[in-house]
Amino acid sequence: NEEECTIESIYFEFDKYDITPESADILKKNAACIKKKGIKKLTIEGNCDERGTTEYNMSLGQKRAEAGRKYLKNLGVGIKINTISYGKEKPVCKESSEDCWAKNRRDDFVTK
Repeated sequence: NEEECTIESIYFEFDKYDITPESADILKKNAACIKKKGIKKLTIEGNCDERGTTEYNMSLGQKRAEAGRKYLKNLGVGIKINTISYGKEKPVCKESSEDCWAKNRRDDFVTK
């Protein structure tokens, strides 16, 4: 029975866009999953928590999406990868707490 793989989101530290060791592990699994499923196109959506200005978060979200893209490319993922920033416009959690903010500082990987 072939194991089903899923492409997971990665998360970032506050005000940063570097790939953490935890995110690196997830990206390695994502790269393997992309290859296994034969995915041809991917969009990486960079997201931020609610703190900071809209402009700042749009820029930070873009850097986060680009960081994920670069990492996947370095892992040999040779498909078309688009990046987009949603800044703080698409929170998955709406409470003003560190726990909640941490869930919003992420890259989502969309394959449709």
